[in-house]
Amino acid sequence: MILDTDILSALSDPQCPERVIKALARASEPVFTTAVNWAEVCYGLARRPGRQSQQLRERYEELIVSSLAIIDFDRESAEAYAELRAELERRGQRLAEGDLMVASIALRHDMTLVSGNTRHLARIPGLKLESWLEG
Repeated sequence: MILDTDILSALSDPQCPERVIKALARASEPVFTTAVNWAEVCYGLARRPGRQSQQLRERYEELIVSSLAIIDFDRESAEAYAELRAELERRGQRLAEGDLMVASIALRHDMTLVSGNTRHLARIPGLKLESWLEG
């Protein structure tokens, strides 16, 4: 399974919802994130003031770098992305680039994407989706 950026953010928060922690503990398959999600995390950190950013970066690095493997956006994912984006545009259902890239990686590896953004991502044909943030 792949953890989306909002799940990574929840897990790095000292006030992480208990349901997210329990869901991670119950995960029955290996847990990953993607290079796209890591880029989104790094961008968010780069926008914060110095000390606050450094503390958050340390928490994220402890969570992500030491605990999760990061899946790259490779050639096959890029090809899946192109097909997916074209199909959604034909149907008038555009999605944000980052969401499409992460979904393409999940589809290419036949993995479940864990996200709080299920309403938008549910438009993607064949995407296995799970939410740990919704009640």
